[in-house]
Order: sequence, then structure tokens, then C-alpha cells
Amino acid sequence: MKISWISPEDLLRYELQQQREEGKDVAAGQARWEKIQRDAKDEAELRKQALQLLDELNSVAPRNELIHNEPSELEEILTQRPNATLALPQLSLSEEELYDRILGGWLGRAAGCLLGKPVEKYSREVIKEILQSNGTWPLSDYITARGIPEALLKKYPWNRHSGKESLKENIACMTEDDDMNYAMLNLHVLENFGQDFSTENIAESWLSLMPVLSTFTAERVAYLNLLAGRRPPQTATHRNPYREWIGAQIRADVWGWTVPGEPQLATARAWRDARLSHVRNGIYGEVFFAAAIAAAFHAKSIAQIITQGLAQIPQHSRLAHAIQFVLSLHEQEPQWERAVDRLYEKFGQYHWVHVLNNAALVVAALLYGKDDYEKTICNLVMAGWDTDSNGATAGAILGTRHGAHRLPAKWITPLQNKIRSSMKGFDNATFDDLARRTLQQASLFHNDSF
Repeated sequence: MKISWISPEDLLRYELQQQREEGKDVAAGQARWEKIQRDAKDEAELRKQALQLLDELNSVAPRNELIHNEPSELEEILTQRPNATLALPQLSLSEEELYDRILGGWLGRAAGCLLGKPVEKYSREVIKEILQSNGTWPLSDYITARGIPEALLKKYPWNRHSGKESLKENIACMTEDDDMNYAMLNLHVLENFGQDFSTENIAESWLSLMPVLSTFTAERVAYLNLLAGRRPPQTATHRNPYREWIGAQIRADVWGWTVPGEPQLATARAWRDARLSHVRNGIYGEVFFAAAIAAAFHAKSIAQIITQGLAQIPQHSRLAHAIQFVLSLHEQEPQWERAVDRLYEKFGQYHWVHVLNNAALVVAALLYGKDDYEKTICNLVMAGWDTDSNGATAGAILGTRHGAHRLPAKWITPLQNKIRSSMKGFDNATFDDLARRTLQQASLFHNDSF
């Protein structure tokens, strides 16, 4: 039986790709891997030699430039941020208004995630082909199978992780999804370990609440590293080629929701979480969006939300450069589809669940969406890459910014205020209860100042 993401062959293949992206010369390693595949007598020998080569590759330190510009420790991250201090207007929300914003974040995240689930991992071109076949391109509602030719459905089956349940005609609630599980898990962390939780507390919660096959890529490797007795930050680095992929980014929300208006505090919380499974840009993805969500409670514009996120990550990192590229692109290119073409030219070499391409796409969609929830999440899903994660992240930011009462009913009503989950204690949770519990944690942080 082969389990995705953790076979020695997968780990080595993606490690070679990861090291290329870090600027290392991997020609010798690639040649050795090709020889191993040719010469291995059986699968057992192939896997043994793959792991040996993987460990050799992992033992080579990153380039000095990368170590300097892209640190993974919090103190060093803070020193590498832009020097300018960005002030936000003072937060002035009643408890009722804050609850509505937090509920909007939960619902906005769920609807954006649900929209992208059926076509997750399909290319931009395939998504367009599917939607054009039944006249639903450009997208303006949940995806439906109605009217799609049977041959096309067989050629492009829906995502096996609740893809069919996420079609418009089948929606009965928010279906199971890792993009939602981590928000609930991190709420559990705050409720059970308090504001001063540690990375080890998060690790304990993973092992206690979350089945291992509900994790993917970097999280699955980190989970197995925990079971093997390794501790952070080694859980993020030992045989983990996905250490700069999108996994940490999808865990950002609760850290922003519970420190509204405090991007720098959201940064510290997000770092404690991300370091369990990620390094460098993998960490920055979670930090950036946690800070953006904290800022979304009272920032004056989408641009200010993005600027607040950018202010919390190392200014010479690849993620910072990617976000800056998007900001410049938005000034130069008025058309969304042409902007997406440019993003694919710039970042198309990355895996479809890497942090750099997906974070850049989310930021672009937020800018081009002009504060329109529907336009933003639909543009994101039609653009491909990690469709459900991207829809969820943008949906959370706009839901937090606008509040539940301003989210369109066509996106929220089908959720029926319920979410399914494989996590212990959260299956069939209701969004209003999750929002109330999140509000309580935000209130504890602010020492009953509402």
C-alpha cells in the first residue's frame, strides 16, 4: 500500500525540486537518483537508497544568502521586517460587531473553501473546460455537475475528498476539509492551553484530535516525525520536502481573529504554529495571512490589509518579493485574466500547493476583486492551483472585513450553519458556536475591554 506524500520516492523527488527552488545545484543528486531507479534490484532496495540520498541532501546547509534573508526563528524574522512602522486606526467595535466580524470570517472561509473543493488540483485550463461545458463560465455560484457531458465527468472526476458533496445540488453543510480543520484545532489550542500556548501544545493537539490521514504534505511528515519522537523544529526539517508549501498558510485564521487589530501579536502566534511543520517562506505564509486577518477588522482598504501582512515578514524573502510583484502588477495591468497569465509566467514552476504561487494569487485576487466577496472567490477558483485553500483564505479575509451580515446569502445559506469534521469533538459543529467561542478568546486577550 502506498500512502501519498510519505513514500521515499515522493520525498526524494520533491526534495530535489525544493533544493532547486532554494538555488542549489542538484544535478549530481538528480543523476544519482536516476541511476538508483535504473539499478535497484527491487522496491525495498530502491526505497532504502532513496532515503540514504535524501538524508545526504538534507545534510547540506542552505546558501548563506538564504540563511540571512529568510530566517526561521522569530527573533530573526522580526529583525528582517521592513523598518517602517505601520499604524492602524484604533479598533472601536462593540462586542456584537466583533462577533459579526468573526462569524463572517468563519463563514467566508467555509464558503470560499467549498466553492473550490470539486476542482482542487485541476489546472486553470481544465477548470475552464469543465465550466464552459455547462455554461457556468465565468463562475458566479457553487459548481454544479448539471449539464456537464458524461465523457467530461469521467475524464475529470471531482476531487475525491468530498468533491461531489461540495457540488451545488448536493450541499447540505460545510463538508470535511483540512482548510477548516486547522481553524477548529487552533481554537481548541487556545481554549485548552491559553494565550501562552507553545508549539508543543499544538503538536499534542494534532496527535489527540486529528487522524493522520486528515493531514497532507508537510503536516503529514511532521505528524510522523512527532510519532517517531522528534520535536519542533526538527519536525519541520527531517525528511520534509514540503517545508515551504501552503500547509501552514491555511492555519492562520484563528491567530488573527483572536487578536483583532493587532497584526504583530498575530505574527507571534502564527510563528509558534507554523514552525511545527514549516521553515522560511512556509512560516511566512502563515504569518502574512494571520497579520492580514488581524488587520482586516479595521484597515481602511484591501491594500492596507496586504501592506500590514507584508510588514510582518522578512523584506528580502521570496514571499515578500512575490507580494511586491503582485502589488506592482496591479498598478500596471488592469485586466484580471492577463494578470493571471503574468502570475503563471512568474510562478508557474512551483507545485500547485506551494506557498509562493498561491499566496501571490490570493493577494492578486483580493486586489482585483475590489472588496467584492463573490468576484474574489470566483476569480480565485477559476485561476486554478490550490482552489479550495485559496478560496478559503480570501474568503476569511473578506468575511472578517465585512462581517457575516454583509456576506451574500447565496453563498452562506447553503452551509446551513453546520460543518463536518474528522477531528474529535468538532463534527457537526455550528458556525455561530465556533464564532462565539472565538469571540471569547478574543475577549480574554483584551481583558474584557469590550
